[in-house]
Amino acid sequence: MSDVPDYPEIVPKSAPEARGIDFCADKDYYYIIRSDLGVYMRCKDFHEGKDIKIFPLSPGCRWGDHYMAGEFRSTNYFYIIKGNEYRRVTDLSLDKDAEVHSLHPNCRGGSSYYCAYGNCHFFYIVFADRGIYRSVTNINTDENPVEYPIHKEFQDGLYIWGDAVYVFCLKQDSKWGVNCHRSTNMHQNCEPGNFSLHESVINFVPGGLAQTKGRAFGTWINISSFTNSTNVPVDLERTVTKTVGFKRRKLSSAIERNWSVELADYEAGVLSEAISKYQFSLERKYGGINVTFEQEWNEITEKSETVKLQIAPDSEICVAQYQQGFGKEKNLFSSKLEITEDSGPPVESQN
Repeated sequence: MSDVPDYPEIVPKSAPEARGIDFCADKDYYYIIRSDLGVYMRCKDFHEGKDIKIFPLSPGCRWGDHYMAGEFRSTNYFYIIKGNEYRRVTDLSLDKDAEVHSLHPNCRGGSSYYCAYGNCHFFYIVFADRGIYRSVTNINTDENPVEYPIHKEFQDGLYIWGDAVYVFCLKQDSKWGVNCHRSTNMHQNCEPGNFSLHESVINFVPGGLAQTKGRAFGTWINISSFTNSTNVPVDLERTVTKTVGFKRRKLSSAIERNWSVELADYEAGVLSEAISKYQFSLERKYGGINVTFEQEWNEITEKSETVKLQIAPDSEICVAQYQQGFGKEKNLFSSKLEITEDSGPPVESQN
């Protein structure tokens, strides 16, 4: 998607890694749904990062294929589309006033869904592969259907959503990075505009840490070495001190500093940990290293470990530790050590 080499991409709505993740909006707020984290973000202004709050996502509202929000008869609703049905609720945290209805066959299989304009009682189903979108006033009965071609400005949108005035699409390019295009009409691109996303918002977007902190990396670092300069083998028992754990406080202060986390008994850094795990697990093109593993995620601490070594004559043994991070900063230190007979990395990779 970019002509810049090694440029990490935001995870698009179409990717398997974006399951249960979506954007939506009503007349007052923008929302980003993260089913994988079990929470959603509510924000007054994506560009300025105003009034960001993180709320729990009810189990009944998780893992939707698509999400919409809008007002109907003075009541704000959220619509969670899953398969050929949709769930309508008034509160994503409480699954309040839940109703389940079937999607009309003509309203199924969209690549994106959104409500927009007026009191947001128009529903739009985007069929990106066909280059069209469908407008209806009822997705259960397919009332008042009209189809339009999609303007080229929206054809490369990573996520599409709408509010009472505009339709939006999240985009990414090598010149402007992660940005948003908006218009009052997705067919004619009327009253177009563009704006960037605040760093506090990008941190919550799937793949966003690679944009704000740098792409993920993992590397073996030699933390101790022992040399035998004699002509006979030597057996040694030595204590190695290592840093173990996750820089929870430092990273959470960077990721969550503009968020108000409205979760019961929330411990600072828990979301930063989950977002970091997600970023590490992503493919390289999304700024990850495609690694998932069990590891200590507590705040970093110093630990000592006794190692028994046999060093061949006139040779050296190195003790290596796997360390990970974002950009150029190491944030995660494995408790696992590997012994190597040279200064090169261990043959075994970290899993």
